[in-house]
Amino acid sequence: MSNTLVIATHNRGKVAEIHKLLCDIPWQLLSLQEFDGVGVAEENKDSYEGNAVLKARYYAGATRSWVLADDSGLEVAALAGAPGVLSARYAGETASDAERRNLLLSEIDKQGAVERRARFVCSAAIADPSGEIRKLTEGVCEGAIAHEARGDGGFGYDPIFIPNGYTQTFGELAEDIKNQISHRAKALLQARDFLLGKNWPA
Repeated sequence: MSNTLVIATHNRGKVAEIHKLLCDIPWQLLSLQEFDGVGVAEENKDSYEGNAVLKARYYAGATRSWVLADDSGLEVAALAGAPGVLSARYAGETASDAERRNLLLSEIDKQGAVERRARFVCSAAIADPSGEIRKLTEGVCEGAIAHEARGDGGFGYDPIFIPNGYTQTFGELAEDIKNQISHRAKALLQARDFLLGKNWPA
């Protein structure tokens, strides 16, 4: 499976986004949905990079393939940087995206905060089939939190995040714009450059 790159996520929205960003690399892109019995990596590190590395190594071992894993989060100034690495589990393990967004907005309102600065951070890790980390990247997108969810695009916190320089949320912005300026785009385009700069697959 030397020509296979596994995208280490079960999140269909993230898989679709990554496929668009990496569509021109000379690899067959697969997601975890296409592997049976791989289990779930426990994301128990206190940094995005730590969780990305953990997932890349775990799923490389489980699939015996090259793996691209990422971890990302939303850091809100009014909440002292929360939810951060806990972004995906902010309202509980089984909460929906809408429930996480609503909780975040209510917590900001409780603070009585005029300050709505926030940023998205993404770390990505590429592991070879032996589990060795071959590349680490990071991307950051600065912005602010909207007062309510707007737009149906993207996933997660996208409908409440307004990137700097725009008045629309990630949920409202055109996909091609988001894929130029988002935290994940910045991290994954560095990973793409790494993959294209080598004589992969190998």
